Amino acid sequence: MRNNADGTCTRISGPDHLRSMLVDDNGATGTSGVQAPDLLIVQQVRGTGQATAYADQLSALFGHPAGTYRAIVAWADPEPWGGSHHCSRPELGDLKKKQTNAILYNTRTLSLGDTSKYWSAGWLKPGTAYDGGAGCTLYKPPSNDDGAAYAYKWKRTSAIAARFTIKATGTSVFAATMHLPEQNGQHACAGAGDTGIGGSGLHVGADATSLMNASTIRVIGVDANRTGIAPGTLGGFGMTGYGAKATMGSRKIDYLFVKGAVRPSSVDHTVSGTKSNHLALYGFITY
Repeated sequence: MRNNADGTCTRISGPDHLRSMLVDDNGATGTSGVQAPDLLIVQQVRGTGQATAYADQLSALFGHPAGTYRAIVAWADPEPWGGSHHCSRPELGDLKKKQTNAILYNTRTLSLGDTSKYWSAGWLKPGTAYDGGAGCTLYKPPSNDDGAAYAYKWKRTSAIAARFTIKATGTSVFAATMHLPEQNGQHACAGAGDTGIGGSGLHVGADATSLMNASTIRVIGVDANRTGIAPGTLGGFGMTGYGAKATMGSRKIDYLFVKGAVRPSSVDHTVSGTKSNHLALYGFITY
């Protein structure tokens, strides 16, 4: 669902969304050079049902049977939260009331190993003094929004990770999907009294860190709702951020961090025509 400036919302089909962000070696969409990706990291999906349907649509785009791509989600069926979601038509706003995070992977090229437990983002509850992170708490009960309309909003920020093996080479691959609360834009929070890695609000859960440490290639995709996160922020994990262009309006709030041999991008790893309020980021990793 895409929010428009006039308060309306536009529903984008799965295939149209996929075609708008999958690119060839030159960063162009819709060409014969677009190949089936190994990994697709997404946020704001409704749960297992939508993620699986999206995975099957991705399979169909490349002539593969349903089930070729599979989805890992943080929450199978998160409870709805919020009101109109800035959509003038209620039926469209309702489609945004369930949100979680997911990783889609290509079973033709990757075998799934272990999946991490989910981990929670941090936030500064409105009315709380920040004081260099001292006011930060985990964004989950009992410290999350206490209003009935937002009781389950925290589930959209639950992160999850998995470890894979590249079938052709045996190389291990770590992937994680993260989404931080809007409040991270003003006050970096990764947990209780914690501003996150490099003051970014980012952190990786203990279970996921174990999987990451056991992996050669590492990929994290994150909607951080925060500008100014430097490419070297996750350098302690051997990872570099790719893409410097704005990803939502005039702001860059989405990030792709990779440990691996990432090929240069003629469009700075950012797909300008993505049919979403957020632009897609990509990286082609040589292995």
